[in-house]
Amino acid sequence: MSDYVLSCCSTADLTHEHFESRDIHYICFHYFLDEKEYPDDLGQSVPFDQFYDAMSKGADTRTAQVSIGEYVDYFTPFLEQGKDIVHVSLSSGLSGTVNAARNAALIVKERFPERNVYVVDSLGASSGYGLLMDRAADKRDEGLSAEELAKWVEENRLKVHHWFFSTDLSFYVKGGRVSKTAAFFGGMLDICPLLNMDNLGRLIPRYKIRTKKKVIRTIVDKMEECARDGLDYDGKCYICNSACLADARQVADLVEARFPKLNGKVEIYNIGTTIGSHTGPGTVALFFWGSERVN
Repeated sequence: MSDYVLSCCSTADLTHEHFESRDIHYICFHYFLDEKEYPDDLGQSVPFDQFYDAMSKGADTRTAQVSIGEYVDYFTPFLEQGKDIVHVSLSSGLSGTVNAARNAALIVKERFPERNVYVVDSLGASSGYGLLMDRAADKRDEGLSAEELAKWVEENRLKVHHWFFSTDLSFYVKGGRVSKTAAFFGGMLDICPLLNMDNLGRLIPRYKIRTKKKVIRTIVDKMEECARDGLDYDGKCYICNSACLADARQVADLVEARFPKLNGKVEIYNIGTTIGSHTGPGTVALFFWGSERVN
């Protein structure tokens, strides 16, 4: 039993059961659906199919990161139990939540000077961030101290690759990531943009690919290009999706066929309500371990 708590944000987009089985604690972001506030609690308050159906029908969504006060309230019970904390946050390239967590850590340090709260920026998101947390749990179980684990996360976070594609650009337009003109012509030409996460933890459009069939092949090609040991990759692979499970399954089938040494089957998760509020339905993301991201 470790003498510290491993923690993340709900935006790591695994399941409650997965986090519980790995003894990973999480704090929930918030989102608004037609101005009603909900916790981003991994689909427990609002099932994912209902959430994405509401978006498809025109519901307004917006999100709110965790406040300093919420982090203080979240950290405090662990510290009262005599535990240190390693908290890994959603990418600073997408959210300022890491700063809120760091400020909260300074506040609780004054109340619990003998305890340590290590706050690390994941530079990742969604189930790629989840893949990092799963491996961090392995390292904890191997006996790393809290300080050693925080250092390990910092040294290895850029080795998790994040590749995304979307078949519906309307929500990217709404969020200002794609212009209306580009989305119009993209729809006319059946273009599915392929994006990845750079070394600053930002989502960057990389390719404009015509047809869903081709982008599904291309995202797996990118895994072959970037994965540790190429086709001999023997790590875990996660996929997440926003209300397009059939597309995610196609990607998973191609990955499993092309990478015979995978550590188990590809695990498929839902894009949570915080990330999903910005992507909308129709996004598939692929995550795996590879060489360090450099741009």
